[in-house]
Amino acid sequence: MAGEIPDLIAEVRTGTGKGAARQARREGYVPGIVYGGSKDPLPIQIKYNTLLKRLKQGRFLSTLFNLKVEGQDDVRVICRGVQRDKVKDLPTHVDFMRLRANSRINLFIHVEFINHDKAPGLKRGGTLVVVRPEVELEVNASNIPDHITVDLAGRQIGDVIHINDVELPKGVKPTIDRNFVIANISAPSGLLSAEAAEEEAEAETEE
Repeated sequence: MAGEIPDLIAEVRTGTGKGAARQARREGYVPGIVYGGSKDPLPIQIKYNTLLKRLKQGRFLSTLFNLKVEGQDDVRVICRGVQRDKVKDLPTHVDFMRLRANSRINLFIHVEFINHDKAPGLKRGGTLVVVRPEVELEVNASNIPDHITVDLAGRQIGDVIHINDVELPKGVKPTIDRNFVIANISAPSGLLSAEAAEEEAEAETEE
C-alpha cells in the first residue's frame, strides 16, 4: 500500500494569462492551477527542477501529494494533467485537483508480477505477456495503493490472468465492469511450431 504522502512545494503565482505563465517559465518555474474542493482555483508555480525530478520518478499522475503553499492551508491534491512542449517534451503547465480524505477517484495503478520462479509455464520456456501494465481502479484518496500484485505461482503455459484472479486491496474496485485480461503465459515459439506441425499432420491423416 502507499506509504507517507509526499510533500510538494509550490508558490502562489501572481497574475494569470499567457504573459504571467511565460514569465514564470523564464524564472525557472512551471505554472499550474489547483482547482476543486468547493474553493476558487489557485494559480501556482512549481520549481522546474523539482517537478522534473518528480516526473522522472514515475507514477506522477497516480500519486497523492500534500501540497504546501506559503500562506495557504496544506491540501491533498492529485495531478490531473501535465502539458508538455511538443518539441522538447518538457513540462509547461500542470493541473492539480483538491481532494478530501474520503474522496473516491479513478486512477491507473501499476501491476506488479511476483513468483516468476514458481510458475511452471515460465520454467518450460513460456513467456509472460503483459496486456495491462496498469489497471484503472476506483480508489479512496486517503489510501491509494502503490500497485496491485499478480501471483504467478503455479501458472502454466496457456493460462490467462483476469482482473477477477487478483486480490485487490480493501475498498478498491475496477472501473470496468467486466472480467478483463491482465496477462497470459504464451508458449515458446519452438513449441508453437511443433504443435502447428502436429496439427497439420493430423489433418493430412484424417484426409
